[in-house]
Amino acid sequence: MKATLVLADGTVYRGRRFGAEGKVGGEVVFNTSMTGYQEILTDPSYEGQIVTMTYPEIGNVGVNREDVESFRPYVKGFVVKEYWDTPSNWRSTDSLGAYMTDHGLVGIEGIDTRALVRRIRDLGAQQAVLATGDVDESVLTAEAAARPGLEGQDLASVVSCDAPYRWRDGVWSLANGFAGDTSDDGPLVAAFDFGIKLNILRNLAAMGCRVVVFPSDARADDVRAIKPDGLFLSNGPGDPDAVSGAISVVAELVPEYPTFGICLGHQILALALGARTYKLKFGHHGGNQPVMDLDTGVVEITAQNHGFAVDADSLPADCRVTRINLNDQTVEGFEHKTRPVFSVQYHPEASPGPHDAHPLFDRFLRSMSTRAPEGAHETIPVRQLEAGVGEGA
Repeated sequence: MKATLVLADGTVYRGRRFGAEGKVGGEVVFNTSMTGYQEILTDPSYEGQIVTMTYPEIGNVGVNREDVESFRPYVKGFVVKEYWDTPSNWRSTDSLGAYMTDHGLVGIEGIDTRALVRRIRDLGAQQAVLATGDVDESVLTAEAAARPGLEGQDLASVVSCDAPYRWRDGVWSLANGFAGDTSDDGPLVAAFDFGIKLNILRNLAAMGCRVVVFPSDARADDVRAIKPDGLFLSNGPGDPDAVSGAISVVAELVPEYPTFGICLGHQILALALGARTYKLKFGHHGGNQPVMDLDTGVVEITAQNHGFAVDADSLPADCRVTRINLNDQTVEGFEHKTRPVFSVQYHPEASPGPHDAHPLFDRFLRSMSTRAPEGAHETIPVRQLEAGVGEGA
């Protein structure tokens, strides 16, 4: 079946459908990762976006129930050069196309993805419509042009959980799958879910932390009630400036607890401390972004997925930039000068992906060691999740 991708500027790409039939709209972006498409599809940070893969062959390892970062796909549409419908991998349980069909996810293959990526890089990310079957391209162009951008959209509230829950699963291993129940006497982490990836929770649990996940609209007193040892601010989609309620809550809590932010959490932390954020031209999406630690000069290869950035010049005097992106010099990390509060723009939990930045979890654990564990409040509901792929928002 035919499929058509139309950009807001009128550019048309014609190809073949794979996955579900239908019509979807979103901001079209590109991801430079060579593998990990299942994790990309299920990353809540892609809410509201159509993702183009720069790697040419997609689908050749199929899908399974374990390699997910949330409980369903969040990508609005999927664009690839060449789709393989016959996977070859011993862990595969189904084809990518069948998985996308089951979840109503529309895909297009057979287009010149290099030309599309060049257009995005030259003109910036823009709204688009992806449709299957026979279409009126002029109508799709008008629909794409009329779509609102991501600026001003609080998408964290769309992808966040509905109520607090306790997370217990650790990281996956080849021999044993996901680790079972974790420590009940380690540091207690209150994790804000702005679109949290499961592998973040798995890494925290694997380090012996007790993790209670809160929705993005949680109140400060809700968090204080469990007497946490530290705050974690997660990744997520959309415009950080639009998550105004969470910014206020974080501003209230940060003086009280060690705090670690990732991606959208990094941006929300900056806003809570008085800084500003802005929209990037085409964002950073992929598993090969070079980041320099300004203290050591060490360059980390990182996984990233964000369309906004922190304005370095707007950071308050009691904060300092700790890392920059070597491609465009944007802020990749900052810290408070006197408090145990820090954040990074990239993903140290990346799976698959480089593990250069994983020691950031160790730093967070050390920052909580000065606080005596006080135990979770008994009224917090416990949700036992099945092998890391349980219920979700």
